[in-house]
Amino acid sequence: MRLVWQLLAVITIAFIGGQGIAAVDGKPWLTFGVGLLTAVLSVFVYRWVVGRTERRPVTEMAWEGAGPAFGRGTLIGLALFAAVMTNLFASGYYDVDGLGSGTGAVGFIGFMAAAAVTEEVMYRGVLFRIIEQRTGTWTALALTSVLFGASHLFNPNASVLGAAAIAVEAGGMLTGAYIATRNLWVPMGLHFGWNFAAAGIFSTVVSGNGASEGLLDATTSGPTLITGGEFGPEGSVYSVLFGVLVTTVFLWLARRRGHLVPRRRADRADAITKLSR
Repeated sequence: MRLVWQLLAVITIAFIGGQGIAAVDGKPWLTFGVGLLTAVLSVFVYRWVVGRTERRPVTEMAWEGAGPAFGRGTLIGLALFAAVMTNLFASGYYDVDGLGSGTGAVGFIGFMAAAAVTEEVMYRGVLFRIIEQRTGTWTALALTSVLFGASHLFNPNASVLGAAAIAVEAGGMLTGAYIATRNLWVPMGLHFGWNFAAAGIFSTVVSGNGASEGLLDATTSGPTLITGGEFGPEGSVYSVLFGVLVTTVFLWLARRRGHLVPRRRADRADAITKLSR
């Protein structure tokens, strides 16, 4: 039942936050505030429901070192998406016409913070962590990555190719970040940095959700395989390649640190959950 209660708690906050953000659509400063409030509430609700249902310190979201961990993840996410867009620019598929909207970028800080935190507590904090305790790291990684990719099929302009790309690059990379560090702050930061760079800086389509008005006034055009088409650069072969590369690094670190859980070793998973790097 802990899976049910934990999912209900975090999904409720995600739903309420989503409704709040939708209600202030077009108002960047209100979006900023509602988004940050949603992210903060998600953290507190996760810590509360996990502590109550599992009766243990919630070490995967410990306050100690939270800021630096989130910051490291954010920098990695920003750098990765910048690398994707640099390749698209060099290939002639991304054109910058000038500066865009600084106010719009502020709104995306809140919007993407809410999206990153709610999705990470749901997919990595609840689903992956609990499934891993029953099936081991590799099965849980595969199952939750596929589920994470499939959830993006409900977005506007979604495609099977785009969802598959999300499953490989984001599902693997974000879960790998959690496995390597055994805390949620790094994947939350990584998720936020990636999404904010996409919308708030480079003004691209994010997971099929339409073009964004961020810091740059820019357009993306070209072959779907290279640019991601209407799904956005997350569906680009460049995103998949960089995502797989970073996932490999995270899983290598996880192996070195002894963070991989063998199949059907719940006791080992419980012990590793208590680790915090």
